[in-house]
Amino acid sequence: MKVRRETPLAWRAVWRGRLDDRGSGAGAVIIFALVFMVLAAFVIDGGLAISQRERAADIAEQAARYAAQDIDRAALYDDSGGAAPINFGNCDARVRAFAREQGMSEPDVAASGCVTADAQRVEAEIRLTYQPVLSGMLFGGQLTVHGRSVAESVAG
Repeated sequence: MKVRRETPLAWRAVWRGRLDDRGSGAGAVIIFALVFMVLAAFVIDGGLAISQRERAADIAEQAARYAAQDIDRAALYDDSGGAAPINFGNCDARVRAFAREQGMSEPDVAASGCVTADAQRVEAEIRLTYQPVLSGMLFGGQLTVHGRSVAESVAG
């Protein structure tokens, strides 16, 4: 019976083939890349959402002021000393006109308007629709934010 003797180099090659760890880091790299993308989407799209909410609130505030500036001029020049009544009948039209001037899309302009209006105060609501950057690529769709503000007529 002959015993086959392997050279030390052949033995090392056999064990090196069994213990080969090439490619074992690829799984970790893929997982970390996915985690990074999720965190980036959270930061970028979260910041965009906050920015759009602030923009909607700002436009609503300015639109409410614009609508409240339509006052009864005869009552303004009257010597009664009270606040001039607002012509609130065209509040929706004034809010939408202001929204158009801000460059909003027509569906958003149509969804915006006065919530409540009377001779002393108007409350405007603005709707903004936007496309998220990273999560929009993954999940698609648009998000909507609302801004609301009140303007009052006061005696000066």
